[in-house]
Amino acid sequence: MRMRYGMNPHQSAEIVAGPGPRILNGEPSMINYLDALNAFQLVCEVDQATGRPAAASFKHVSPAGAALAGRIDPVAARTWRIGSVEEDTLLSAYVRARDADPKSSFGDVAAFSRPVDRVTAELLSTVICDAVIAPGYEPGTIGILAAKRGGRFLMFEADPTRLPPAAERRDVLGVTIEQDRDTVPVETVLPDSGWLAGTAREDALLGLVTVRYTQSNSVAFVRDGMAIGVGAGQQNRVDCVRLAGVKAKIWWLRRHRFVDGLPMVEEMSRQDRLNWQIRFAAAEMTVAQVQEFEALFGAEARSAYDDPTWRSDWVSKLSGITMTSDGYLPFRDNVEHAAAFGVETIVEPGGSARTSEIAASAAAHGIDHVETGLRLFHH
Repeated sequence: MRMRYGMNPHQSAEIVAGPGPRILNGEPSMINYLDALNAFQLVCEVDQATGRPAAASFKHVSPAGAALAGRIDPVAARTWRIGSVEEDTLLSAYVRARDADPKSSFGDVAAFSRPVDRVTAELLSTVICDAVIAPGYEPGTIGILAAKRGGRFLMFEADPTRLPPAAERRDVLGVTIEQDRDTVPVETVLPDSGWLAGTAREDALLGLVTVRYTQSNSVAFVRDGMAIGVGAGQQNRVDCVRLAGVKAKIWWLRRHRFVDGLPMVEEMSRQDRLNWQIRFAAAEMTVAQVQEFEALFGAEARSAYDDPTWRSDWVSKLSGITMTSDGYLPFRDNVEHAAAFGVETIVEPGGSARTSEIAASAAAHGIDHVETGLRLFHH
């Protein structure tokens, strides 16, 4: 089957083997396929490990966010214009996943572990989303979604029970490389009793599966069933930790009354408002942006932007984060940065020459340290 184009519009592409997911609407590119297939594996594996509905928001073959079904907090409810929602719904999983890093989720591929229902389809119809993949669609939802993007919205339907071949291949510069598919269940490498139980165990499972399908090196910060910070594709481990931490920090700062309570601006889109809130929270605006920010939101908001104290005070209250890493932590500075972002549990493969130093640093910071013995690189 021919695709719309390959990695770039000047490259042609086609599927040469394998049935692949059904295309219900739209015409995919190669990146659409890569995002959809990786995202679907993530949500299905998380659902299987936890028994709860899962959703992910994918961009450029890595998750911007991933989440289990759960409570939608008031900030996310206002942002995505959600009323009362049961905690075990598919809708809650996607709202929580997309709200993790909504700047990056703009134009995402949305993935679901359960069939898309009407309320979830209605939300998808209101956000900038390029594609969806799910194991099915409840009656009436295909029509809602197929109308997006002038009828070009891409819809995949995939079978969660279909097992891919035991070996996977890749061609690079005329060389075909084959390896065993990574099939180790992440739940088998975690202790199933003691302090890592209940919510903490679910967060660890979500984090491990998230980094399994994130471009390496990668680190995930998980809190309350949500991957709120994903540090993807860095060439050293500590930059992964810092990137994931900054994303988690911005997610948390969006919960501060100064950021959440920015004045509404007439005719400003939801995404534009989100982008301004993120710039405000991060305190990283250009001179021109600061001037525009004050013109839009007023002198009081500008004064708050210039004041760093409320940010540091609020970030000091961030806690309850589980950090997962796809590779071992090589130096203790990874732990020190993690501690500054409210990490209370670190789950990593271990096995480095300095793992004893890592464990000692974690203990000194009051962080629980788990060694899985399982590396989860993904390229």
